[in-house]
Amino acid sequence: MNLANNEIIFSNNEDDGTMDVSSKSGEYMKETTNESIVNSTENTGKDFIRRIVEEDVKNGRNKGKVITRFPPEPNGFLHIGHAKSICLNFGIADEFKSVCHLRFDDTDPTKEDVRYENSIQEDVHWLGFDWQGKLFHASDYFDKMYEYALQLIQNGKAYVCGLNEEETRQYRGTVTSPGIVSPFASKPISEHLELFKAMRAGKFPDGTYVLRARIDMASPNMKMRDPLLYRIRHAHHYMTKDKWCIYPMYDYAHPISDAIEGITHSICTLEFENNRELYDWTLDNIQADFPARPRQYEFARLDLKYTVMSKRKLLQLVENKYVSGWDDPRLPTISGLRRRGCTPESIRKFCELIGVAKANSSVEVSQLEFCIRDDLNTKAPRVMAVFHPLKVIIDNYPVDQVESLEAPYWPHDVPKEGSRVVPFSREIYIEQDDFLENPPKDFFRLSPGREVRLRYGYCITCTRVEKDATGKVIALHCTYDPETLGESPKGRKVKGTIHWVSSDAIQAEVRLYDHLLLEESPGGDGDFLSCLNSHSLEVLKECLLEPSLAQAKAGDRYQFERQGYFFVDPIDSKPSKPVFNRIVSLKDSWTKKSAEEPVAEKVIEKKTVAKEPKTTPQVARVGVVTLSPEQQARSLRYQKEYQLSEEDTLLLVQNGALADFFDQSLTFHHNPKALTNWINNDLLALLKERPLKELSFGPQELAELIALLDQGIISSKTGKDVFALMIEHGENPQKIIDREGLSQISDPSELERVIERVVSSNPKNVELYRAGNERLFGFFVGQIMKETNGRANAELVNQLLKKRLVV
Repeated sequence: MNLANNEIIFSNNEDDGTMDVSSKSGEYMKETTNESIVNSTENTGKDFIRRIVEEDVKNGRNKGKVITRFPPEPNGFLHIGHAKSICLNFGIADEFKSVCHLRFDDTDPTKEDVRYENSIQEDVHWLGFDWQGKLFHASDYFDKMYEYALQLIQNGKAYVCGLNEEETRQYRGTVTSPGIVSPFASKPISEHLELFKAMRAGKFPDGTYVLRARIDMASPNMKMRDPLLYRIRHAHHYMTKDKWCIYPMYDYAHPISDAIEGITHSICTLEFENNRELYDWTLDNIQADFPARPRQYEFARLDLKYTVMSKRKLLQLVENKYVSGWDDPRLPTISGLRRRGCTPESIRKFCELIGVAKANSSVEVSQLEFCIRDDLNTKAPRVMAVFHPLKVIIDNYPVDQVESLEAPYWPHDVPKEGSRVVPFSREIYIEQDDFLENPPKDFFRLSPGREVRLRYGYCITCTRVEKDATGKVIALHCTYDPETLGESPKGRKVKGTIHWVSSDAIQAEVRLYDHLLLEESPGGDGDFLSCLNSHSLEVLKECLLEPSLAQAKAGDRYQFERQGYFFVDPIDSKPSKPVFNRIVSLKDSWTKKSAEEPVAEKVIEKKTVAKEPKTTPQVARVGVVTLSPEQQARSLRYQKEYQLSEEDTLLLVQNGALADFFDQSLTFHHNPKALTNWINNDLLALLKERPLKELSFGPQELAELIALLDQGIISSKTGKDVFALMIEHGENPQKIIDREGLSQISDPSELERVIERVVSSNPKNVELYRAGNERLFGFFVGQIMKETNGRANAELVNQLLKKRLVV
């Protein structure tokens, strides 16, 4: 018999966030007293998890204590998705003046290593959090877990099973058919106890037997069909050495570890939603005096575009040398972000910005970049660097003269002081791109006969161009105006300003990092490799930096003016050979590149359904109603479980098909209040007296529309337009949004461009607003909404607009 890999059958695939089999009914899910809080639409400024915790403290649950935990597996390096969970769990503990435990889920000795554990501790500390001495391992509780397993067997709640892998699959059943109870389940309890103790004593090879919970082989939740609790593993454990040869499954070890430690709120990502019933079953069937009864809550995991978040795929990139290692700055690993030069404050700000939601969604990488730029703006001093040097000879400047020019480290809008000396001499270097021999009309940099200002220096005019035998420009001859240092030229206007370095510049290597993938959401294992961006790293070996950077130390950050934010590489950089990593460009160049790609022009004709004269459905339909006992029970359940008003529930339960439609929709997206509003106010008005079966879409489509609204992907106004198109065509809402281009604009860089256009077009109103007429703020918001056809994220518009108007 061989059941070595049988746990894969019963456990979820953590890497991809998918499950082997998932129930669509959702009826097995246990409702907690906090479910109404999860779906509350009240604008409290707090996410649903924090509202749950706050309500528990208010009601005295767990004696008002709040203890969270972060339980990573020590089998890989953490990535930015884990950072979101770290910020949530440790953040809640900080807010409630409590502690978050760091617990390593070391239940699989074949994959775990102390080096991963050390890196995880470093990452948590780097992000700014501390576990206050509460560092634990699941293996700390192996003796207790074994004791509880014996108890479950004794109580008829668990049994030893010897089915092989193929037999286990066959006995398990499918989503549409119940499973078959294992023939081993009927053996006497004494025999199961004897077999389990023999497993513990190492008398059987790997895969011979497993311990399974005795629950329900016909359960609609596949996780509850007699899941594995223990398997045999003759492997050395980095903590317990060779003490054990049987190891608990995550779904068994996790709730017990939480309970032993007194965890009050066990917060995990959505792929563990189906596991919650097993979590509760485990604790409900163990007789022990735990310090707290933890409850599990799920939130949406972070899915960042243009990268990979799967441990398996990251391992593939590292092992096959597509990247230089786990700390490669192109990877979303925390060690990679750290080496790239991102600050912990920017990562925490990003996690705060994207929020905590109940529905999965993808996040634009531009949001992360926005947070990085915003944080570095006041932390990174400004300096000059030339990546592709072009020599400039200033013919009328004294040959042996070197002038010391003072240049500030900070722009006027950053309240910091400090400057450095920049040497100016007869020979300097500028960027090759800052010169064009035959420039277009709107090119304001250097060209023959044209004048530009050197940053912090003089104005120069190009008089002659030197070329090599191939016609390549190798040097420029210029003249300078000695009266223009810190002064405007007399009688003429100079439009362009360029950066430069002197002949005393130091040479450095600069690494320009870009997105790892060319596609925002690549496909499967093989597909994602075909999407790798071959230009994700460009190494420039002969860059010239101003002399002040000779003092730069590993870990220092700078803004190279007109280039981006850069970080002195902490590993490869040496005083004699400095290496700088680009953290982020000054603007979202990726969005710009995408916008420059040719797009076929298309005309979209929006179709809407003619609206009837407005009448409130409740008034038209409720009146005096007589309900059957079943309808009354359903109405009361809706009021109690979903916090719905009596009037709303009456509208739902009068029509059994409508109530069924409501229940089915909730299994796809759980927001009962929003769903009730859409059914009672929009759907009923559409149907009038027609049967529900004539509707051109089903419960899943309506639930998906509400999920898109909850995620902020579309606005309320757009939601109505999409609903109208769903009625007409019966299409999936996401398909409509993609086809019609209706997604809400939540990209900070894109909104900043719109805001800039609106502000620049209304200088007088800007002046009046800054003079105290704050009512004009609404005018600007209106103009932005008009320019984006109502698709702009209103909350983000308010944040960015306020920031822009005070500049």
